[in-house]
Amino acid sequence: MPLHSIAPALLCCLLALLPAAALSQDPGHRLTAAPAYWSDNWRGWHFYEDPQDEPAAAKAAPAPPKPGPEPVATPKAPELVQFEQLQKKLEETRHIAIMRPTEANVRRYMELESRVVGQASLFADVAQRVAWATPELDPTLHGRPVNAKALEVYEQDQMQGRTRSIAQLGRDHVLFFFFRSDCPYCHAFAPTLGAFQARYGIAVVPISLDGGGIPGFPAPRPDNGIARTLQVTQVPAVFLAQPFAGKIAPIGFGVLSESQLIERIALAAAPVAQATVPNRPQPVTLR
Repeated sequence: MPLHSIAPALLCCLLALLPAAALSQDPGHRLTAAPAYWSDNWRGWHFYEDPQDEPAAAKAAPAPPKPGPEPVATPKAPELVQFEQLQKKLEETRHIAIMRPTEANVRRYMELESRVVGQASLFADVAQRVAWATPELDPTLHGRPVNAKALEVYEQDQMQGRTRSIAQLGRDHVLFFFFRSDCPYCHAFAPTLGAFQARYGIAVVPISLDGGGIPGFPAPRPDNGIARTLQVTQVPAVFLAQPFAGKIAPIGFGVLSESQLIERIALAAAPVAQATVPNRPQPVTLR
């Protein structure tokens, strides 16, 4: 068979071997070949593929919200407008006087400041009269009074209440008194503590850090390590203890007066102070 008649037949056979999708015609009428079989032979000859998902339709853009009615600005009270204007004017006048302290600028600022101070003084006077006429708004009638005579009555009432409270504490509380026999401050504080014990009925447990005694407490208990546990680094030191509950609260270090002892013991034993006053919840044992 002549060679020129074999070539067209061979071309037809090769084209027949290609899949139909391997040939396509673009708008330019050019043939585009699909990928060769050996580049995706994993497909095989007999296969079925799930159809590809169609691209999701573009979501319609939400319609812009309809403009609502513009909020109506609440008109300011004329006093507020006047105050803001005065405040701004005072600040500007002050800045001008600072940057250019001429006699006229400084005088202008001082006159305006005097006007503001006068207005504030008038407010204070009116507020004072309102407080006098309204007991619940008068700060001198609540808490610690400022009048000397009322303060005396207040202190007496507080002292009586604290005295009753300490007398009740004496039922199950004691005072731990840490001292050294060679400490002059401990010697000065011991008589106050002895008189306090006799007057209010709360027992004092003397604990000597060096084993010696002092007047008023000649037979103290030796320190068995409790001073280190309570971090006693300075004497004299006083702690309020409730032995059966294992609670200890510091009262103070150094020489204290009787009024200080009463005030601090009453505050340390108050239920409100239990969460704020440092305490040592370990059981207390002295040998």
